[in-house]
Amino acid sequence: MPYLDNFTKETLSTAIVIVIMIVLRIVISNIVRKFAQSTHIIEHRTNLVIKYLHLLINVMVLIALTLIWGVQAKDIIIAISSITTVVGVAMVAQWSILSNITSGIILFFSFPFKIGDVIKIHDKDFPIIGEIEDITAFHISLITKEGEIVIYPNNLIFQKGISILKEHFDDREFVD
Repeated sequence: MPYLDNFTKETLSTAIVIVIMIVLRIVISNIVRKFAQSTHIIEHRTNLVIKYLHLLINVMVLIALTLIWGVQAKDIIIAISSITTVVGVAMVAQWSILSNITSGIILFFSFPFKIGDVIKIHDKDFPIIGEIEDITAFHISLITKEGEIVIYPNNLIFQKGISILKEHFDDREFVD
């Protein structure tokens, strides 16, 4: 038992942080689900936001645990700045991924349209009218009246004007 004698404070602190993490994850999940139910947002988008929030909580817990176990703050800052630099350089090349994820989160909370709505994207060169089949973190899937599936990036949704049309494509024939 010499381990517990030497590290009692750290072990107890670690247990407390893990319990707080579990409680936070449960409480935040419940809050997001209640928000989604009150605003009639579909489950798929709710789970996506919960996944992002759990990731944020896990990162904060990891930082807390490294501080509890005696890693110096300056060492953490050096490691985080190194990782941020590498990720930053990679993201400059992949800015559209980050832009699409951010747009997906904004779409979740602003929910201007939902699955089943027929929208018109006012693109001068390539206007699209389609029924929304799915909304993900990166893109929106549309089905045109002709049955064509169009995948439209979330970040472009914010750059183009959109009209939500009253018509639906219910008279479409089933094609297997």
